[in-house]
Amino acid sequence: MLRLTEIKLAVAHPEGEIRTAILKKLGIAESELITHSVFKRGVDARKSHAILFTYTLLVEVRDEAAVLARFANDPHVCIAPDTRYHFVAQAPELSASRPVVIGMGPAGLFAGLLLAQMGFRPLLLERGKAVRERTKDTFGLWRQGVLNPESNVQFGEGGAGTFSDGKLYSQIKDPRFLSRKVLEEFVKAGAPEEILYVSHPHIGTFRLVGMVEKMRETIQSLGGEIRFNSRVDDIEITDGAVKAVVLANGERIATDHLVLAVGHSARDTFEMLHKRGITLEAKPFSIGFRIEHPQSLIDSARYGKNAGNTLLGAADYKLVYHASNGRSVYSFCMCPGGTVVAATSEPGRVVTNGMSQYSRNERNANSGIVVGITPEVDYPGDPLAGIAFQRRWESRAYELGGASYQAPGQLVGDFLAGRPSKKFGTVMPSYTPGVHLTDLATALPDYAIAAIREALPAFSKQIKGFDMNDAVLTGVETRTSSPLRIKRNVCDYQSINTRGLYPTGEGAGYAGGILSAAVDGIEVAEAVALSMLREKN
Repeated sequence: MLRLTEIKLAVAHPEGEIRTAILKKLGIAESELITHSVFKRGVDARKSHAILFTYTLLVEVRDEAAVLARFANDPHVCIAPDTRYHFVAQAPELSASRPVVIGMGPAGLFAGLLLAQMGFRPLLLERGKAVRERTKDTFGLWRQGVLNPESNVQFGEGGAGTFSDGKLYSQIKDPRFLSRKVLEEFVKAGAPEEILYVSHPHIGTFRLVGMVEKMRETIQSLGGEIRFNSRVDDIEITDGAVKAVVLANGERIATDHLVLAVGHSARDTFEMLHKRGITLEAKPFSIGFRIEHPQSLIDSARYGKNAGNTLLGAADYKLVYHASNGRSVYSFCMCPGGTVVAATSEPGRVVTNGMSQYSRNERNANSGIVVGITPEVDYPGDPLAGIAFQRRWESRAYELGGASYQAPGQLVGDFLAGRPSKKFGTVMPSYTPGVHLTDLATALPDYAIAAIREALPAFSKQIKGFDMNDAVLTGVETRTSSPLRIKRNVCDYQSINTRGLYPTGEGAGYAGGILSAAVDGIEVAEAVALSMLREKN
């Protein structure tokens, strides 16, 4: 099988034009081409008047050796790599030992799935509820302003990514094509097959709910066990090794292989780990606001005359600016045709995030506009200092929003002019329980406010109208990533000072998004399986 890259065609090309392009590229006759398929399809929108699809293709020809010889110096024609997943281990029969996975976000879910597929019968512990019950609790905050601290956007089956755009792409290095394994498992669970080849695949919340349920059923059918409403309050450690976990109800569960996939908002768990002497370190993250524009504005700026083309869908963007005060400002988790959602997990605090459904057909586009911060400069102290920093600004947002889980908001024109907003213009915010207009000047540290004020007009040079007066800023975005890292060894993925503890995913500081967290969960599951086999032998 050959792989062809950088095959560019017009967006509205006829179905047969891919085959024609292959014949032209390789200089072969129709009879010499056996099969072809699309491995990846991207969008080249650098010229809005001439947008192209860019294909990576898998091609089977009759005389592969002759073709390769002719294109020996062409990097766009080569042998296709093996992208199939190969299991690294298989559990021995009648093994009494059982790994425990804490958390059922992407990392925990895939760690549990892989361990189950290898025959290790994992026990998955989730502090929140099953995904459909969790959805009801989440809507309770969005529609009624009632927060359940154990069942919300952050906690529950599926993790924080369930209530997001469902983006399934990442910039991680992936030489083993583990991301392909993730996508294939999602398709098995009900995701559209297009996620296997589009360059920026996404699913959306409603589809993710059903997929998570099917993956749970798969784990259980393979001998895994899942317990909801099972918060782990303690870890027993003897002579530097994990011996058991203790649940909130007092139950003790013995294990010597513990996967820790708790997500970036399990602050009480982080505090427990710190007390137990498990090595943590503060790490950089970002803070800022959500910004909303009409989706039509973004479509026009990115796609020009092609705006509204159903083949292209709703346009997205990625922006970066280096402010004069030394701060980097960038767009984060951009959600085309989506909504801004309430994402707090603690009473008396306001947190925002973005979400889209698969259709991406809501009227507004939204994105985080965030400022990078570092522990050395902005929150020095122990490894938990970043959590205290987040809580401070989340509490301030709660106050500015009227102490009712409404979010504080301001029109971009007023924010740039330094005056409070009194009424909305042409852009109506999507955040529920609602947006309370105010002055956001005290919603973030002064350096962050200054950097964002400088960045918005600069972003308008790339996306015309980005700093439009009526665009809405909503505060605050603080959970961009974990504020700490649970340090682990490179070779075996175990905590550097606690044997049998395997930190993984976004909460542990080793991923950023659904796909990278799932890949990390796979790698940790492999490490656990190999360790258990060594101990058995």
